[in-house]
Amino acid sequence: MIKVPPEVAIRSTIRLGSVYYFPEDSFQSSEPHYFIVINTNPLGDEAIFLVCASSKINKVKKHRSTCPCETLIEITPDQYTGFRVATIIDCNKVFERSVEQLVDKLLKKKLKIKSEMDTSIVEQLRRGVISSPLVERRIKALLQD
Repeated sequence: MIKVPPEVAIRSTIRLGSVYYFPEDSFQSSEPHYFIVINTNPLGDEAIFLVCASSKINKVKKHRSTCPCETLIEITPDQYTGFRVATIIDCNKVFERSVEQLVDKLLKKKLKIKSEMDTSIVEQLRRGVISSPLVERRIKALLQD
């Protein structure tokens, strides 16, 4: 079996709709979360933009109750088979990462590459981010087609 270097593994998989599963250092929880790549050209852009999935739908809705409903996207396991339960994506928070940061997590065995998410769902996520009053204009501009 050929061993693929982590940088090659990340660079060869990173595209719109790539899904990575890893613990986020800024979270209180050390549990891994699903992160979805939402930029159309992540390797060509200044950063990789990701949104995070949560199975705690009611908690996220309560926390973001003042945000437009189109910024909270619910996804069922039928829509994305990588999820075992109904899940919500909070498009009001975008995580910026570099390829190197993802490679580092992969090297430390803290990142798993999951199956890609359907482009139609990812487009919904992008629209949600662009609709968010909390996301920086700079990020929104980079996500516009």
